[in-house]
Amino acid sequence: MNMKLLRSLQIFVEVAESGSMSIAARNLHMTVSAISQQLRKLEQDIGLSLFNRNTRNLSLTEAGRIYYDTSKKMLDTAVEAQERIETLQDAPSGKVNIIAPEGFGGGLLSQPLQKLCEDFPKINVSLTLTDQPTDIIVSGADLLLGFTPVSDTNFSSLELATWRRILCVSADHPLAKSPLESPEILQEYSYISHRHIEEYVMKHDKFDKVPLTSSRIELDSMQTLIQLTRDGLGYAVLPEPEVRHLLSEGSMKQLFTDWSLPDYTVYAVTPKRELVPAKISAAITCLQDWFSEI
Repeated sequence: MNMKLLRSLQIFVEVAESGSMSIAARNLHMTVSAISQQLRKLEQDIGLSLFNRNTRNLSLTEAGRIYYDTSKKMLDTAVEAQERIETLQDAPSGKVNIIAPEGFGGGLLSQPLQKLCEDFPKINVSLTLTDQPTDIIVSGADLLLGFTPVSDTNFSSLELATWRRILCVSADHPLAKSPLESPEILQEYSYISHRHIEEYVMKHDKFDKVPLTSSRIELDSMQTLIQLTRDGLGYAVLPEPEVRHLLSEGSMKQLFTDWSLPDYTVYAVTPKRELVPAKISAAITCLQDWFSEI
């Protein structure tokens, strides 16, 4: 394969899809000048302009649209060829691009990634942690860890584990020392919630359901949600595996242990392929083995 040509095509496709050299440069970790130079070289080789340019954005010329369709096919073919080659190798190899919820950065991925790197020395990992909704195709990820399966037939969703959510507060918070006779006491204190997670309902075998609503503080980061709770700003619903160590060391306390909250399931989502690259299978196996033990 002509790797220089493939790289030029990748740059061209990124600019065409984003409509901006600055956005493409950020996504590809390049400078705008390097992007511009690659595009000029392509246009010189072809002898035609690929983009209509103005001060605000770029749009494809007729030649650019034709070249874009061809470039996409060539890049898809190159990826498929690389995946087929990897399946023939004795050991999985190559870079695995993983996107996971930010809260997983608190330690949930340490063990499986360590095992992956130890068992497969030829595998490299690129890990992105975010709580923002992510398009796995646009992101270019090999593997997306999320809390909902994807119904689209172009994707595969594998259930990795089901874990508990629990109501927590700092051990120094007044709620940690109060008699917890009824969840109604929570109304006197600040509720901290995650913006991208649905409202919760507490359930009990003998009492009516109690919805948790009207948060005082709302944010979009699980790690920050855990930290604010730990710092005593209020109570929050937190994933039990992500705060288990804080409960064990005594810096955080679980509230209303005889009430339940909805469990959550972790899925591994991948683009559906005829042949799953060995590196992705290895990554999923390590994750599945470790998560099943938590």
